[in-house]
Parts: sequence; structure tokens; C-alpha cells
Amino acid sequence: MTRLGWFLLLAFVAVIGTFLLIVNKGGHIPGTSRPAAAESDAPLAAAGAANKAGGGLIVPVAGVQPGQLTNSWGDERGDGTRQHHAIDIMAPRGTPVLAAAAGTVEKIFESANGGHTVYIRRDDAGWQDYYAHLDAYVADLREGVKVRQGQQIGTVGSTGDASPEAPHLHYEIHRMAPGETWSKGSEVNPFPILHG
Repeated sequence: MTRLGWFLLLAFVAVIGTFLLIVNKGGHIPGTSRPAAAESDAPLAAAGAANKAGGGLIVPVAGVQPGQLTNSWGDERGDGTRQHHAIDIMAPRGTPVLAAAAGTVEKIFESANGGHTVYIRRDDAGWQDYYAHLDAYVADLREGVKVRQGQQIGTVGSTGDASPEAPHLHYEIHRMAPGETWSKGSEVNPFPILHG
């Protein structure tokens, strides 16, 4: 082989080696900076991607797969005085709760029934997601903040009227008409959307 051939081969091996090194390090090119949020949310974003369901949403509890969901829509609540217009996603207390879709935190609310709750208006303003019985919110969550799909917004708990022995996320989807505020909307059963 000529000197030019050896030089080209060596250059090719160096390029491939650098590429493999970058891929092995999670796509980070040495000498460049990463946004802090991308590093801290990376494990949760991966969990969210693994939870991908139909309708472009993810199951909003880390580690829960669509096939593990139970359809509790329409079950009686309040000693038969009302129907459950949500699904309950059972998980250990403290399990990360993830944004099912990207959007903006419209309301953080303390409710007698729901406990620590969050309303997130999706980027498509015709839809809103409601998360209830949270044990805690993430530290930087506040009204008006944009959230990415899969970003942690809180943790599973049993605040409000939920049983302390059965921590879970109460998750609702609301179809929103133009001009409707966070407390309005028509409830839609999340089960067939998330279960696929």
C-alpha cells in the first residue's frame, strides 16, 4: 500500500474511533456544554420514551407500561354520589410523575378531593391534562412554565381523598373549547388512548 493509502486508512480509523467514542458517551462531544436540564432529565426522558402509548401520549408514571393500565373510568366514587372520570395509575409513593404531553402549567391547585394537583394545557390548546393525588411537585414547577413530554412534574402520592395505603396518580384528559379556563373542559377517558 502506498503512503497515501496508509494515510487515508489511518484518517478513516481515527474518524470512526471518534464517532464510536461520542456514541459511547451518550452523544456528547467533548469540549462542548450540555444544558443542565438535559442531563438531569435524561433518565426520566428515557423512561417516558419506554412508556409511549397511542395518541402520541406517554403513560405519565415512570416505569408503567400501557398494558399495565386498568380502566377505572366510570367507577363509583363518594359512596356512589359521583363517577370517576379518570384512570388511576397505581405505583409506589415517590415514583416520578411525567408530563403525558408537552404544554404549559396552567394551574397548580390544592383540592380537597385531588390533593396536590396540576393542570397542564397542551401545546395544542384544545387539550388539557390533569394530575392529582401527587405526593410532591418538582421544585421548579410553577404556573406559566413550559414542560416537555416526559419531563417530571411531581411524584405519586395519596394526597386529598386518596387512601394512604394505595398511592396512585389520578389522571384525566379534558377536551377544551376555545376560551375555556383550567377548571372547565369535557372529560375524555384516557384508558383507550394510553392503552393503545
